[in-house]
Amino acid sequence: MKKNKKEPNNSCMFKSLKIVTTLLFFVFLIPSLSAQPEERPALELWYNRPASVWTEALPVGNGSLGGMVFGGIAAEHLQMNEETVWTHGDDYQVRPDAYQYVQKVRALLFNGQYAEAQALAEAHILSPRMPSGTNTYQTLGDLSILSEIPDTVTGYRRSLNLQTGVAHVNYTADNISYNRTYFSSYPDQVMVIHLGASRPESINVDIFLSRPGNRAEITTGVDYIKMHEVVGDSSGVEMVTIAKILLPGGDLIHTKKGFSVSGADEVLIFITAATDYRGGNPELICQNRLENLRNISYNQLYNRHVTDYRNLFDRVKLGIGKTDKHNNPTDIRLREWQQHPEDDLALIPLYFQYGRYLLISCSRPGSLPANLQGLWCDGLNPPWNSDYHININLQMNYWPAEVTNLTECHLPFFDFADSLFVHGKETARTLYHARGFVAHHITDVWFPTVPVGRAVWGLWPLGGAWLTRQYWDYYLFTGDFDFLANRAYPAMKEASVFFTDYLVRNPNTGLYVSGPSSSPENTFITPGGNRASIAMGNAMDQEIITELFNQTIAAGRLLKRDRKWIKKLQSLKAELAPVKIGSDGRIMEWSSPFKEAEPGHRHMSHLYGLYPGDLFNWSQTPEFMRAAEKSLEYRLKNGGGHTGWSRAWIINFYARLGNGEAAWQHLKALIDKSTLSNLFDNHPPFQIDGNFGGTAGIAEMLIQSHTDTIRILPAIPGQWSSGSFSGLVARGGFVINLSWEDGFITEMEIISRLGNPCRLQYHGQMVSFDTSPGKSYFLNGDLEFLMPAPL
Repeated sequence: MKKNKKEPNNSCMFKSLKIVTTLLFFVFLIPSLSAQPEERPALELWYNRPASVWTEALPVGNGSLGGMVFGGIAAEHLQMNEETVWTHGDDYQVRPDAYQYVQKVRALLFNGQYAEAQALAEAHILSPRMPSGTNTYQTLGDLSILSEIPDTVTGYRRSLNLQTGVAHVNYTADNISYNRTYFSSYPDQVMVIHLGASRPESINVDIFLSRPGNRAEITTGVDYIKMHEVVGDSSGVEMVTIAKILLPGGDLIHTKKGFSVSGADEVLIFITAATDYRGGNPELICQNRLENLRNISYNQLYNRHVTDYRNLFDRVKLGIGKTDKHNNPTDIRLREWQQHPEDDLALIPLYFQYGRYLLISCSRPGSLPANLQGLWCDGLNPPWNSDYHININLQMNYWPAEVTNLTECHLPFFDFADSLFVHGKETARTLYHARGFVAHHITDVWFPTVPVGRAVWGLWPLGGAWLTRQYWDYYLFTGDFDFLANRAYPAMKEASVFFTDYLVRNPNTGLYVSGPSSSPENTFITPGGNRASIAMGNAMDQEIITELFNQTIAAGRLLKRDRKWIKKLQSLKAELAPVKIGSDGRIMEWSSPFKEAEPGHRHMSHLYGLYPGDLFNWSQTPEFMRAAEKSLEYRLKNGGGHTGWSRAWIINFYARLGNGEAAWQHLKALIDKSTLSNLFDNHPPFQIDGNFGGTAGIAEMLIQSHTDTIRILPAIPGQWSSGSFSGLVARGGFVINLSWEDGFITEMEIISRLGNPCRLQYHGQMVSFDTSPGKSYFLNGDLEFLMPAPL
């Protein structure tokens, strides 16, 4: 590479006053700061060039503090996020007198006046949507590391090791080998960058912090840069970022923007950030975190991070296919995959484990849950405010949590929902004159639950109820009775109480229906030729409410609570209007056979009962399974699945249907059409739920446990003729390890965590047996025990 004579010289021209840096604060940090041995992992994203745009950068994160590594040579850029950097405008409020219009809208809908009902609802029920950016997640800012442009560069490699949660940049410039290491530590709540070189005294860089908008106040101390801002034109949180710079030799010199490092053997940068979102002084929080590192060496810090991360990541292994394609850069590998995916089946485990990596990196105990972009977003106005959509997206983020053995990563979801439900009680009371709680399609870290914007997406009161299904699922996977008693059942009961007040009888059938409500984000053509989006008794509403009542009743009986009320709930459930199958054999999305305005719509809400719900299955409701399959085929025929998350949902649908070949085709399409070069899901633009939905879909192809039977390899395609996995979890608390060859299981181990009875199905064969907690059971492909059968 030739020097660009027109660019500013970033070669650390030391014109500023030199500061003698004592480093007494970190005197014990320096030993063994160099030469952290690097693995050559089987699971790695790598590239032979720096990222040129944000969606090529590599993500690191610890649940609350994340970064995107660009890997530039003369100009390295680390874009940073802290989960609570949010603006805050006015809170959403229920419209005055909205309740009386709910009754009027219902009357119009029952009378078939859909367009009139929608106009009335938008004028008097839905609150105005705040301007974009009013309540939005924002970037924390940027760390820049600048150096002189080298004459020659060889051997460039930028990588992300999924087995350690560590990113690396390596290259040789002017005959000196440089290496950088990046990770974000959960145990120490700090992001770490280590710069090393093969020749002593050869690191010369400028380091500074910045933030879009040029409103941040940036100051420097002896060896740190501090950035402070109250975000969102002073309407949001107060944020502080501190980057501390340590050298075992060399000079650290103040510049106008930050620091210059001259003649260093290596450089260590600690980044910590905090806001006042949860209270407290953010600067003091940052200082305390740095103080806690006083006597910790770099190797200790690195090893603490890796040990903590691997405790989660290493629980699950997946092997499908063998290839040497991992020797190609990941972006090239993706392009080759589009032509010949069967030649690189090993990309499937990489994609699967990347989803697990992202969940570990953006959702840890004590953090906020993953938002639309997980933890990582760029700029001040991200797509959709990077908030929480609860008409599928937040839920999809956590589909892989239990089955892929990441229970701890699920906890932020419940913490968030618990707070949301507090606000939802007020919305239920003021808007619907109902008890319990309700939440609609969007929310954010300020927990709004009111319906906002247009009816097509805003007037949908099922968000809270859908969230509660994951409380029940958590109990089924973990057997945590305290969680069931103290968190799951109270949440499900409050959601059920709302619908006991909200449901109304359809005057034409006498059965209970939900509404007014949309079928999320979809529209239909009314008999009068108008386009509308709200009705009474839509399929998704009825499916979610039926499932909610089923789960609440089951939980109440397990806990032996509320016997009289549970009996009433059972009676109400019996009078719910059923989901219908139309004359064409498809599940009807609305209660009337409307013409669909968007037959290829990205949402497939009427198939909720297939996945993630458990209302439809081949043994009990085969007619609905066939109808769901026809509905899915129709959507796809008309262009469905064109967004990443929607395609991921389709994989799970076909897995539940037991159609491995179709699931495989859509997994290929997800990677072909909706996966960016850094493996981020592309809505477009980037939206992380497709990654999580894709990982969940792969797991669903391998095991299923939504009925009383664990189905083994229920939906693997012929191309996956041989493989193995370990650590996947089934409901009932069973950990499953198995291998298969030529499509037939060679050995299977079932580990019972809870001692529940186990019922397995494989290729039409069935076996049931009792288990003991902590015991393993080994079977072959004929479901025969390889060791003495359990008594």
